[in-house]
Amino acid sequence: KCRTGPLDIVFVIDSSRSVRPFEFETMRRFMMDIIGSLDVGPNATRVGVIQYSSQVQNIFSLKTFFTRADMERAINSIIPLAQGTMTGLAIQYAMNVAFTTQEGARPLHKRVPRIAVIVTDGRPQDRVTEVATQARNAGIEIYAVGIQRADMNSLRAMASPPLEEHVFLVESFELIQQFAKQFQDKLCGVDMCVEREHGCQHSCVSTPGSFYCECNPGYRLNVDGKTCSPIDACADGRHGCQHHCVSLRGSYSCRCRAGYYLSHNKRSCIMIDYCSFGNHSCQHECVSIPNGHYCRCHSGFTLQPDSKSCRATDLCNGVDHGCEFKCVSTEGSYHCVCPEGQQLQADGKTCSKCGAGHVDLVMVIDGSKSVRPQNFELVKQFVNRIVDLLEVSPQGTRVGLVQYSSRVRTEFPLNKYHSADEIKKAVMDVEYMEKGTMTGLALKHMVEHSFSELEGARPLSHNIPRIGLVFTDGRSQDDISEWARRAKESGIVMFAVGVGKAVEEELRAIASEPVEQHFSYSADFSTMTHLVENFSLNICPEEGKGETEIRSPCECEALVQFQTNTVAILQSLTEKNILWACALAQMTARLEDLEKQIANKK
Repeated sequence: KCRTGPLDIVFVIDSSRSVRPFEFETMRRFMMDIIGSLDVGPNATRVGVIQYSSQVQNIFSLKTFFTRADMERAINSIIPLAQGTMTGLAIQYAMNVAFTTQEGARPLHKRVPRIAVIVTDGRPQDRVTEVATQARNAGIEIYAVGIQRADMNSLRAMASPPLEEHVFLVESFELIQQFAKQFQDKLCGVDMCVEREHGCQHSCVSTPGSFYCECNPGYRLNVDGKTCSPIDACADGRHGCQHHCVSLRGSYSCRCRAGYYLSHNKRSCIMIDYCSFGNHSCQHECVSIPNGHYCRCHSGFTLQPDSKSCRATDLCNGVDHGCEFKCVSTEGSYHCVCPEGQQLQADGKTCSKCGAGHVDLVMVIDGSKSVRPQNFELVKQFVNRIVDLLEVSPQGTRVGLVQYSSRVRTEFPLNKYHSADEIKKAVMDVEYMEKGTMTGLALKHMVEHSFSELEGARPLSHNIPRIGLVFTDGRSQDDISEWARRAKESGIVMFAVGVGKAVEEELRAIASEPVEQHFSYSADFSTMTHLVENFSLNICPEEGKGETEIRSPCECEALVQFQTNTVAILQSLTEKNILWACALAQMTARLEDLEKQIANKK
């Protein structure tokens, strides 16, 4: 057995037509004799075989077989190619394919010798000098074995130096088996680690005619090629440790700073959650930090000297609150308040006296079939005259419009338009619905939707009066009592205006107390002057008369102004109706005179 270390050997066998069948059999035996003397295995010597003629054929690669029996079976199954002699092509294949790590060759840094044994019987038909030089430069040691008719110059051009140890010429195929034993001795040679004083600190590895030193795991060979130094696995920076890397023999381990522990991946570190131990005694929040924890209070609170309990901060004294009248601190916050008789503005800071009639007004108009188109236009004109006298703005009066018949439709909510011109245009664009009279359904819609903050109604805390003004000309086809009651209970001041066939009982049920001050009725649309004759300007009871004050001063002033404006609009419309009536009477009289004159002429 060869006493050297592992080898990567590839036999490159000439199977051109000049090699007769019985001669090729001696080449098979030559390869098997050499293999029989080697210690083969995945971690010992690996063997590959290729044959060539005009082309190259891989019989088995370095990674294919690891037992002599498997290798011998493969060698015995070789069928010669019997063509030309392209030795240069075979060397090229050995260099580019057979000795690659993909085909089983050990990486160069492992220093396993790569040996090519070329056996040929003739002159190459291609160039070998250049490709052989490339192969030798790539670390392949080439033995050139020529038989019988082989060209010595070509063998010398292929072989590695020294040529006297790598070039062999056998006179005939019959002598090749005897040569195999000589070649075996040359290939294996003596154990140089035994025969020489190698000087290796750890271990010596023999190679054909030489040796090299190796280090134990965890050490690297120094530049002198003999001594060894421990490997600092942390030095190359590829350890991936988040905090600290600790070198071991040929390896490393990661460690964390104080207050952290190593995660499952053995590289990253996780801070210890000291708060999770449950003994922090913080009143509000516990915050973990490396090597401990601290207590933190909610917003608006201050940590006390014991570093655990919290006390509410008086934000009114600690911040620029901007309140015009008074700042009131609450737990973790504050809010502004205004003196009695004044209301907090939308900015949440300033106060103002009662607005000039500022209200949230929703007008609910009857669009049933009985109203008729021409009268519906009068109602729209009435709505716009009211809008003309209002201070419409997001902070002033807001106006919404609902039309109903057999169903209910929000024409626009309180937060839709922010100027009188926008509202008036939207009113004139309203289309007449016709069909039935579902007043109860309209009241339900007004309570649940029209006066919601979602549709623009201001919160009740702002003391902005909520007014619902209902126009109807007939009996409701559904019950109104339930939703009329709910409207008033929710703080909406209800006005009811009835025309034509409107039912007084229903109007009274809709109107707020005192009823006489909140409803009116007229026989038709052309005589609406007296609809507001019963609207009292004294909506708010005076103090000192034994009556209960139920509204704020701001609400009273707003409602009074709203009633005053409404009376003025109705009177204006009535005056125009009177003028139209007079003009119509004059035209009628003139027509009658003309008829009499025509009759007399006849």
